[in-house]
Amino acid sequence: MKKLIVASIVGGIIIFLWQFLSFAALDLHRPAQQYTPKQDTLLSVLSSNLQEGRYFLPTTPVGASSEEVAKQMEVMMGKPWAIVDYHAKTENNMGMNIVRSLLTNMIIVFLFCWILTRGGPHSFNSIFISSLFVGWIGFLNFPYAYYIWYTP
Repeated sequence: MKKLIVASIVGGIIIFLWQFLSFAALDLHRPAQQYTPKQDTLLSVLSSNLQEGRYFLPTTPVGASSEEVAKQMEVMMGKPWAIVDYHAKTENNMGMNIVRSLLTNMIIVFLFCWILTRGGPHSFNSIFISSLFVGWIGFLNFPYAYYIWYTP
């Protein structure tokens, strides 16, 4: 268990350092966070038209019939679309985000190492738990990491 914890800490730090390099130092994710000189205008329009939340544009309202959904899809083929994550105010939680990110990375490595160290015959329970851990690794690595850095 001691080796598993040490591996989790070391592996978590390695992943965290790679994330820092790829996002900050090397700026490899710039295409996913592009700049527009019209950002002030866009934010002004969004703030006067949206509530806090995530929007997929265009879409149909809740409760639309399958015919309405099909018609909307047909009308929008070949036209622009967007996903908007709108937040009413910016908050600086960098310290807490860093701690949560590092701990999440350590958990990911712990789960991965646990799966790797489960040799020998496998029972239904060990296969089931390994499957759950793979799911958690996937969840923690993207949706939760996105939540840490992009949701106030």
